[in-house]
Amino acid sequence: MSELVSDRLTLTRHSDAEGWSENVAREMAAILAEEIRLRGRARMLLSGGTTPAPVYARLAEHPLEWARVEVGLADERWLSPQDRDSNAWLVRENFLKLAEGAHFDPLVRVGKPLAECVHDANLLASHSQPACMVVLGMGNDGHTASLFPGSRDLELALGSKQPYAALDATGCPVANDWPLRITLTPRGLAPIGKRLLLLRGKQKLDVLNAALESGDVHKYPVLAAIDTPGAKLHVHWCA
Repeated sequence: MSELVSDRLTLTRHSDAEGWSENVAREMAAILAEEIRLRGRARMLLSGGTTPAPVYARLAEHPLEWARVEVGLADERWLSPQDRDSNAWLVRENFLKLAEGAHFDPLVRVGKPLAECVHDANLLASHSQPACMVVLGMGNDGHTASLFPGSRDLELALGSKQPYAALDATGCPVANDWPLRITLTPRGLAPIGKRLLLLRGKQKLDVLNAALESGDVHKYPVLAAIDTPGAKLHVHWCA
């Protein structure tokens, strides 16, 4: 394991996938434990995707007071939380079922329209204890959360004064069959205590480096996680 520290981010390179998941889970557990010690409760935001799933399972093995932990999402597809393609389902199957007692707040509420779900998410974010940590991923197109380059609502989401925004990613190939999204915005990201970006594979590292060289948040929205004022991004990478 090696670490590179710059004024914009910290990059930790792990030698193998097992060490990567174990070390990230250990860092997450330490952040939660400290927050519980200081404030009595901890709130964190998680992302979906296959990359973080083993990390979540490892995290659940740590002997924390899970009843004192609240879990939200960095973003969500416009799907029922019971749909296997939703981020809620992935978090539930890989973490919540193992971390008994943890409280979960999905972004999508069955029976409510998209605008109302976004309103509820912003209300909750504004009145809840600030999240001590957010776990993010990045696509090969440079998106993070559901901030997709080329999406019609990207500019509105980046400039939103609310923690969450609706986003239509129609025409963005990486959005696949789920163009309608709810996503964390830079405004929502700013007050979060720790920012973790989990990456696997050389291509992801190449995309991150291209983003840093570009400086164009519209081309590489992952830059919102790097350049939004607040906590320095900690990138965990392995091949």
